[in-house]
Amino acid sequence: MIVTRFAPSPTGYLHIGGLRTALFSYLWARKNGGKFLLRIEDTDERRNSDAATQAIIEAFEWVGLDYDDEITYQSHRKEIYAAYLQQLLNEGKAYYCYMGKEELSELREQQMAAKERTRYDGRYRDFDGEVPQDIDPVIRIKAPLNGAMVIHDGIKGEVVFQAEDILDDFIIARSDGTPTYNFVVAVDDALMGITEVIRGDDHLSNTPKQMVVYEALGFDLPKFYHVPMIHNQQGKKLSKRDGATDVMAYKEMGYLPEALLNFLVRLGWSHGDQELFSFEEMCDLFDPNDINKSASIYNTEKLDWLNAHYIKNSSNTTLAMLLEAYGITLVSHDKKEILLDALKDRAKTLQEMATMVNEVISTPKSYDTKAVKKAFKGDAKAILEDFTMKLQVRDEMHLPSDYHDVMEELVNEKGIGFGKIGQPLRVALLGKLSGPGLDTVMAVIGKEESVRRIENAITGIES
Repeated sequence: MIVTRFAPSPTGYLHIGGLRTALFSYLWARKNGGKFLLRIEDTDERRNSDAATQAIIEAFEWVGLDYDDEITYQSHRKEIYAAYLQQLLNEGKAYYCYMGKEELSELREQQMAAKERTRYDGRYRDFDGEVPQDIDPVIRIKAPLNGAMVIHDGIKGEVVFQAEDILDDFIIARSDGTPTYNFVVAVDDALMGITEVIRGDDHLSNTPKQMVVYEALGFDLPKFYHVPMIHNQQGKKLSKRDGATDVMAYKEMGYLPEALLNFLVRLGWSHGDQELFSFEEMCDLFDPNDINKSASIYNTEKLDWLNAHYIKNSSNTTLAMLLEAYGITLVSHDKKEILLDALKDRAKTLQEMATMVNEVISTPKSYDTKAVKKAFKGDAKAILEDFTMKLQVRDEMHLPSDYHDVMEELVNEKGIGFGKIGQPLRVALLGKLSGPGLDTVMAVIGKEESVRRIENAITGIES
């Protein structure tokens, strides 16, 4: 059975790149009827944050990535790590290193002077002298001194590391007894039964060290997939300015989780020329072996296009519920269908849609100066007065077509172009020259409010 995991550190928000890694791991497990596990790597007590842990869980809930079993917290597994550290010490595969700071600094200075790579020289590897009493020792693992270490990566292919170039007897427990990252990751992945590790390729350099731990403890290696990073349009590391931000910030900006997941799955993976994927299609089609070897480019326009698609294809009931998070109450509005039908083709985000809804249902507090100058000239006010008179004598004004008929009647009677009524009417109703169809706006706000707004504009706008 395939078992994957996502293992964030709770030191900040869940990054968009982290969510992509989690998504890839999730899809591969679900496709194969396996397990997807969540592990919180919270051994660094100085940097951990309970709020960050909750933010990670909240992000998972928002996008709909469920995980199997209980969440694993590394901070609850200290006794397990201690037992395996002691096992390695007992078996002679790890040892106490009594190298002090001054001794380490002196070694580094000598190596730099000789233009050598700075590294621990193994002086306590087989130490049998007198143990220093004033040093709290670290624990180092005995790493291979030479030879090749080969990683069969599902994305990068065969990756070869030379042990003498990258390894020394690295620390697996600090002087206070706390285990280090590469040690606990290897132990946890093995004990949790992880068969496939899908993670960013910034972790590739950690893999040889983790392989040393696997080998020393007699664990089977998982299959590794190191996913290339996400870059901005200039081909550089993604920054907060480019979109590398908290996953929940995308919710605040008005993106739908379906759109965000669809966007992320296409960052580095493809299935022919297909751009739109339902969640079910992602689970059916995704294969990490098809992930591109090169970095992905973050494209905000593509995300906006996808989000607009999912908004357009959402039910009005769903949209009304989602818009409540942006201060819009439409669930019981009798004209919500008319309004949302008109706006869902125009909005790229829910935030944009919320703004558009407000512009329709709220009486204008001011009028755009340029719009007024363009629309309120000549006989514009007289045309609006005639329009209000026609509105007031009409009964049963409910549908956009009812209002359109009145506009058309006025245009025909006066022998004027539609813009002669359309432009000043739009400014009167919305305060500007852009927005949804005027007949839709009036149908939503009703005859009385439409007349009130027109009269306010007639008296309030100076010609």
